[in-house]
Amino acid sequence: MADDLSAPLGKKKHSIKGLSLKLGAREWPLTGILFAVSGLIISAFVVQILLVDDPEGGQPVVEVPISSTLNSNPVAQQVGTSPEQGLTIISGDENAPKVIVVEQEQFQEENTQRERTDFGVYPELMEQTQNGPIPRIGPNGQSPFVAYARPSIGIEAAAGQPLIAVIITGMGLNQSATLDAIANLPDNFTLAFAPYARTIERTAAAARAGGHEILLEVPMEPFDYPNSDPGPHTLLTGNPAKVNLDRLFWLMSRMGGYTGMINNMGARFTSSATDLSPFMEELGARGIGFIDDGSSNRSLSRQLAGANQVHFARADIALDTNPSRAAILGMLNELEDKARQEGSAIGVISALPVSISSLISWAAQLEEKGILLVPASALMDN
Repeated sequence: MADDLSAPLGKKKHSIKGLSLKLGAREWPLTGILFAVSGLIISAFVVQILLVDDPEGGQPVVEVPISSTLNSNPVAQQVGTSPEQGLTIISGDENAPKVIVVEQEQFQEENTQRERTDFGVYPELMEQTQNGPIPRIGPNGQSPFVAYARPSIGIEAAAGQPLIAVIITGMGLNQSATLDAIANLPDNFTLAFAPYARTIERTAAAARAGGHEILLEVPMEPFDYPNSDPGPHTLLTGNPAKVNLDRLFWLMSRMGGYTGMINNMGARFTSSATDLSPFMEELGARGIGFIDDGSSNRSLSRQLAGANQVHFARADIALDTNPSRAAILGMLNELEDKARQEGSAIGVISALPVSISSLISWAAQLEEKGILLVPASALMDN
């Protein structure tokens, strides 16, 4: 009764219970209509799930590039077997990629049409790590060895003309002396940089700008370690492989644009197959060359480089074990004789002022002797 008295005059207040909607000549319960609409919506979602191939379920998706230092990429492994041709993709059936072969000359032509980063590398040949960028084989199969090698005549094309490569080690430790050497040395001298130089990025950039091919020195354990200590992050026998690889990645990140590495000391390390094998496997997987400085007859570097398709050479003569001008010039004459006898020869020399000045005067006479000075990569095989 109270509800009726409080209702507006002439109208009754109806309870919400039993609300209905009149459509045409028939009344339909509003609750039933809402249940029917909800059922249709749910049925539509079920049909979409059954018929649409969308495993992500409509959720946002972010693609993240993943890089790995493991030899899990068959493309990279195949590239390692044919670095001169730059084999980029493995052949397969009609659903697999085709083989693409790009000659080294084409790579070198492409290199002139692209720019390096401030670190001195091509972006596609770089893997970012916690220590900085380190080399890797590019997505098109090009290796850092091929990309950063200085163009040169090879042994076959020389047609019997003696070829000599000289590698100058210890570059970068003295900045002013290094910059002077870069400015005065012929550009076919190969420069190997110590990883501990404070201004290594600057001096390495100057060497690249001067047209020099560059190498990175890697410290390895000698037999009398630690009495003779190559420095921090030395690769040591008996270390777990992961520890030595972590040290290697730190060393690799010191500078960019190098074709390969050369050992600093390392007579014990290079004689241990257990310890040297993971190192060579990593160089092969990343397309980096290796030069043995020739200081140890027990070194297994040639065998393990060959097993991992690493571009390799072994130096023939240490040129300044006696750091005097007369002695250095005498060793350079021996290097010439070896090149005439065998077609090519590689010498290693330190970045002492007397060594640099001796090389400059010696190189000025090579043309009249019929000997060609070439970068180290020209004399490296795999």
